[in-house]
Amino acid sequence: MALLRPAGLKPGDTVAVLCASSPVASQDHLESGLRAMESVGLKPKVLGTARDGGSVYGYLAGSDAERAADLTHALNDPQYAGVFLACGGYGAQRTLELMDWERVDSAAPKVVVGYSDVTALLEAIAVKLGWVSLFGPMVACSGFWQGADEYGFRELMRLLYTPADVKQLTFPDARAVVSGAAEGLTLGGTASLLAASFGTDTSYPARDAILFLEDVDEYPFLLDRILTQIRRVEGYLDGVRGIVLGTFTECGDPELIDRLLVDRFGDLGVPVLAGANIGHNCGMQTYPIGVSARLDADAGTLTFAEQVLADPAQG
Repeated sequence: MALLRPAGLKPGDTVAVLCASSPVASQDHLESGLRAMESVGLKPKVLGTARDGGSVYGYLAGSDAERAADLTHALNDPQYAGVFLACGGYGAQRTLELMDWERVDSAAPKVVVGYSDVTALLEAIAVKLGWVSLFGPMVACSGFWQGADEYGFRELMRLLYTPADVKQLTFPDARAVVSGAAEGLTLGGTASLLAASFGTDTSYPARDAILFLEDVDEYPFLLDRILTQIRRVEGYLDGVRGIVLGTFTECGDPELIDRLLVDRFGDLGVPVLAGANIGHNCGMQTYPIGVSARLDADAGTLTFAEQVLADPAQG
């Protein structure tokens, strides 16, 4: 069963921009991303964590309590129609440790967008709140801060503003590792973050799922360990329906990584599509977390059974 769909956005909506992980690497990039949002009619409100330069540890945007407070405020305050993460990095797991999910109204879903380290947050939102969320570009990162003409930004805004028009993702440069088609719930994200959540109360098993995986900047043997852990964790892949593999950039020789992916996922007995343009260092499509879809590995398509987001709220 699909999760609860938040509404899309419309010009004039106020959205929160925050960090749940590391500090923004460049405030100039953040400002550029904010201008891109304003150019399409959104009203971004920057919360404190998006301005913190690493006041507690250089790799964390403020304290764990500050990040959890910003996130809770953004998820709960009705003034915000959506929540945009400014960047990833490291720290979402620490933020989740302090989240009091009972303070968030699960019956009032709002769109949440991010990727990379934010995978842990998107997975937690599915588990704790039952909301659909979006694995998509972030405000101060590539595909967004370069401006409204960037492919990743345009694809994200098309989904947010006109969700009825986004019925399918097409991956023309992808290839079928294992042929076939399958239907399931779209789950997944950055592989190392999914693995880091195993054994916690925010891990979402891939039973009946179309599982998406990507990663960045991992040595081949470390990526092998991550993927092997995903295979070995008891029950995680039981009943998985299909696999979509995105980018694995800066992970070593692409031919070696390709062989590794085939080795780790080619024997599961389900359709596997590799080379989807979702993830780091690519013209990125936005992948929804928590909707029913059909994967056709041979055609290189992911077709949604219903709208990813509800129609934008009027008023």
